[in-house]
Amino acid sequence: MEGTKSRSGTSSSVIADWSLVFWTLCSVLLPVLITLWCSFQRSRRQVLIRDIFRKSKHDWHYTDLFGQPSYCCVCAQHILQGAFCNCCGLRVSEGCLKKADQLFLCKEIMMRSNGGAHSSMPHHWIRGNVPLCSCCMICKQQCGTQPKLCDYRCVWCQYTVHDECMMDCLKTEECTFGEFRDLIIPPYYLSTINHMRKDKRSNYEKVVPYCRKHWMPVIILANTRSGNNMGETLLGEFKILLNPVQVFDLSKIAPAKALQLCTLLPCNTVRVLVCGGDGTVGWVLDAIDEMKIKGQERYIPQVSILPLGTGNDLSNTLGWGAGYAGEVPVEQILRNVMEADGVKLDRWKVQVTNKGYYNLRKPKVFTMNNYFSVGPDALMALNFHAHREKTPSLFSSRIINKAVYFFYGTKDCLVQECKDLNKKVELELDGERIDLPNLEGIIVLNIGYWGGGCRLWEGMGDEPYPLARHDDGLLEVVGVHGSFHCAQIQVKLANPVRLGQAHTVRLILKSSKMPMQVDGEPWAQGPCTVTITHKTHALMLYHSGEQTDDDASSVSEQDHMREQTDEDV
Repeated sequence: MEGTKSRSGTSSSVIADWSLVFWTLCSVLLPVLITLWCSFQRSRRQVLIRDIFRKSKHDWHYTDLFGQPSYCCVCAQHILQGAFCNCCGLRVSEGCLKKADQLFLCKEIMMRSNGGAHSSMPHHWIRGNVPLCSCCMICKQQCGTQPKLCDYRCVWCQYTVHDECMMDCLKTEECTFGEFRDLIIPPYYLSTINHMRKDKRSNYEKVVPYCRKHWMPVIILANTRSGNNMGETLLGEFKILLNPVQVFDLSKIAPAKALQLCTLLPCNTVRVLVCGGDGTVGWVLDAIDEMKIKGQERYIPQVSILPLGTGNDLSNTLGWGAGYAGEVPVEQILRNVMEADGVKLDRWKVQVTNKGYYNLRKPKVFTMNNYFSVGPDALMALNFHAHREKTPSLFSSRIINKAVYFFYGTKDCLVQECKDLNKKVELELDGERIDLPNLEGIIVLNIGYWGGGCRLWEGMGDEPYPLARHDDGLLEVVGVHGSFHCAQIQVKLANPVRLGQAHTVRLILKSSKMPMQVDGEPWAQGPCTVTITHKTHALMLYHSGEQTDDDASSVSEQDHMREQTDEDV
């Protein structure tokens, strides 16, 4: 009996042990299997969504969370996540994507031809998800106040109408294209131009939309990789307000190709808004120079800037600010572009010829818009560039970029890698040799700002100095005693060593290797001769917005500059 009890007790304990093992495995494996299954379903769903996006005429983008209360335009249900069209603003749930493609048309880039030319088009209404604080064009009351899919918005003029105010006449009424009619390229204009090109006619001035004298179509060129990575968001916002054909992503299409749109528009009317840093602006200006070489000079646009880079000194000089972080609505940016004044910007040729009797390599040639330098600031730019090449993912924030610059500037204060520069170089201004004091760096300026917002030529502003302008064919040349001296100048505790102004600058590096930079593009350079001469002018737009304390000293300079430009015109 005792043996039987012991055997039964042992078997029951074994069963209990196996039961514990089984349930333990279940508790571990079940969540893993559920996670894998969900991951498989999610990846399968993403493949299906991407396939729909690829085949669709809408510019769909998927989001896990909408930024405002949203309702599906198909089933009218409240949705937290789903797809939205960057061009027409449609918002739909994931399950309604295919149906939305069948039911709703997106913005037409070019009007469909029905055998004749068009000079107008009706409103394109979309129901629901109207902008917050929008007002009805009929009763002037606020739209979108009810927690459901309600009210209408025209994707071209952005006017909104209540459900109860919508009348049959509004559905066929001619669209005026709203506040930004002077900036939009209408679909019927491109349709007419297409007919004219087939007939080999090029007098596009006769097809100006709305018979308006002040039509100034704008082209948006956005670099989605610049600075704080806001380019992707801005692309969508501009596509909503303008014709999508006017908005280009420079990570997908080169500026030279995008600017060919200017040749389909009336001469001397086009304005370009470059969303990016100073490097992106230089890239666009190089493409404009190519247009001059091709004989397309009469189609040259005027260039404005939305600063998304780190330094943004050219943008600052032209009144567009030191950086953009979304604090100004896109609508206000377009208003600023419409109101901006035309100015000229000097562009310079920088030729670097290596020394040596048997040097067979061609000289390196750069185009300078902002500044050239040799010394500590070029060294900081070189170290920053090398670090960014190794780990580009770390440099997606303007604040982080400036912190890295500060780190390398502090390091150079201690190491002083560029000391005794005056013994290693010779400087000539308009052929006249300059006796150099004890320096660590030389900076050649074309614009008022340098180093991310410092007015280097003016310094503390307590000494008399000639006016510096960016359209007078003159360069300002200054020296600095080191990184610490640069920091003092930036906080207005010191003045630079002003070496003079000149039409031509020649710098000879006699020995050793020194860091150099042109507009933030650095490299290490051995013995050479650097020659800077005037290349051409660029047509820019100056925004006369609110003046800061740093700008106060240059108000008269900018006024004089605009007066001079008006006289030239």
